[in-house]
Amino acid sequence: MAALTQPEIRENGVVLRPWRPSDRPAVMAAYADPAIQRWHCRSMTDDEARDWIDSWPRRWHEETGAGWAVVEAGDVAGQISLRRIDLVDGLAEVSYWVLPGARGRRIAPRALSAVTAWSFETLRLHRVELRHSTVNVASCGVAQYARFTAEGTKRGEARHADGWHDMHLHARLRDDA
Repeated sequence: MAALTQPEIRENGVVLRPWRPSDRPAVMAAYADPAIQRWHCRSMTDDEARDWIDSWPRRWHEETGAGWAVVEAGDVAGQISLRRIDLVDGLAEVSYWVLPGARGRRIAPRALSAVTAWSFETLRLHRVELRHSTVNVASCGVAQYARFTAEGTKRGEARHADGWHDMHLHARLRDDA
């Protein structure tokens, strides 16, 4: 992974491309959105957005993460990332958000399906996991649409602004049909 440039992925009517410095306004807008703040528990200044974008090439080269802007019709519509990549054990965790103006068009499940297929084919991962708050009904739908199997509930696993949340755990295995 480290020797290669992070790829662009085109599938399911979306383009997943590496982040660019010019994407800072989209990142700041995303983290200013109350719904994204609720589940991702942060906001971002211009400098923080720059640092966040700048962190992805380093994470790619260290083989610890990969992040993409999800582009539809030429505009950034969201983000998807592989977090906590473990190439030795063949697993990663996925994270995503969709900008308010792009919601309702299945951006997240299409991007999730694309990055999962790429992870199995290119990185040869065995397992991709997805966690979300049990009260985040939209993310549960994204997981189901992308054929991630619900595996259980992790009690009190993640701190959000309103306290500790139980988290649903979903996963896809390379061998899943």
